[in-house]
Amino acid sequence: MNFTQLLLILKARYRIVLFALLVTVSTTLIVSLLLPQSYNATTTLVVDFKGVDPLSGLMQPAQLMPGYIATQTEIIKSHNVALKVVEALKMTQSPVVREQFAEATGGEGDIRDWLADRMLRALEVQPSRESTLIQVEYKGADPQFAATVANAFAQAYIQTNLELRVEPARLTTTWFDAQIKQLRDNLEQAQAKLSAYQKEQGVVASDERIDVETARLAELSSQFVVAQAQTYDSVSRRNQSHEALADVMNNPMVQGLKADLARSEIKLSEMESKFGKNHPQYQRLQTEVDTLRGKLDTEIKTATQTVSTTARLSQQRESDFRGALAAQKARVLSTKQKRDEMSVLLRDVENAQQLFDQATRRNGQTRLESQTTHTDIAVLNPAVPPAKPSSPKILLNLMASLVLGGFLGLGLGFLMEMIDRRIRSEQDLVEALDIPVLGVLSGGESKRRRLPWDKLPGAQPA
Repeated sequence: MNFTQLLLILKARYRIVLFALLVTVSTTLIVSLLLPQSYNATTTLVVDFKGVDPLSGLMQPAQLMPGYIATQTEIIKSHNVALKVVEALKMTQSPVVREQFAEATGGEGDIRDWLADRMLRALEVQPSRESTLIQVEYKGADPQFAATVANAFAQAYIQTNLELRVEPARLTTTWFDAQIKQLRDNLEQAQAKLSAYQKEQGVVASDERIDVETARLAELSSQFVVAQAQTYDSVSRRNQSHEALADVMNNPMVQGLKADLARSEIKLSEMESKFGKNHPQYQRLQTEVDTLRGKLDTEIKTATQTVSTTARLSQQRESDFRGALAAQKARVLSTKQKRDEMSVLLRDVENAQQLFDQATRRNGQTRLESQTTHTDIAVLNPAVPPAKPSSPKILLNLMASLVLGGFLGLGLGFLMEMIDRRIRSEQDLVEALDIPVLGVLSGGESKRRRLPWDKLPGAQPA
């Protein structure tokens, strides 16, 4: 089928095409005029996405912004926000609304949920692709009511956003309160254990006894070494012979007696050679020599006993120092053990204090966050009552009906042509009989008015 045949078909069936087009346009116009008018009120919101977690204070990646905006969009369309709008507008108190609810549900269910679902069906939320703007659009029969509901949705969303931000902080604050109480008890128990231990052992946190005891131990060690040396020296001197004893030989009394004895023996020898042993002077001098010799022996014995006594005393002193040194070592070890145990208790107190301080600071921060009234959402353009209805759009509907009616008319025309096929040109004759056409006889001019498409090649008067 070529273009000429199509035009011939339209020429023959133009009444059907025009009728379908007229019916479609008329129906569209009538329906558009009969439909109730609706108004769209739009509120524009700004979401100040800073990427900061309100609890942890950590920066969130900028890549999360599209997901964040999508989340905010879903929050606006949530049932929770719609319930807040119902409560804010006090819609449940309207007798008309109650009557509509009774007719729609038979009185079953909650009117608040019914109203919320009904309002969500008329709500449309459109986020911006290149910015953080969100448009909240509500469609209603009354322009003032539509603007009021759109603004109410914006305020309810802001309130919900604030609750979602504050509620976790409140729950965290409650949890921290319980933890702080437990941490305070732990701190008091640690402090009580430390105080009891200090009182029982008689030590304090700044105890310097370990330094004193250590110094005392060092002093005793030095004295013990000296005592050992003295004992060794005394014992060595005691084990020597009497004549070789340095103390005996160096004793002034012994040296004096030896000198006197030597002089007396010299005199005695001279006296013997001069007078003989029976001379009274010789015998008197002999008596003096014997007396000096006895005194010398006595002094030697006394000096020897002194050396033995000194050695014994040195040994006793060494033993005393050894016992004192052992006792001091035990005292130092005991003091160190006590200090180590007290250090453990002190660390327990410090750890408990640190945990308590950290929990207290964190609790103060979350408590402030739970009391905040700041939100990242702001109304950029509040909704105003629209001056013109958004639907029905009569001009747009008519234009659409023209297109639709035209296609419908063409379809009906071709359908009728397929049902009642006619020979309208030599091409139709060739296609129908499958034989060549030898010639075309043109009839006389009709008295009717010629139409524009009668001038087409091969066209026959209808």
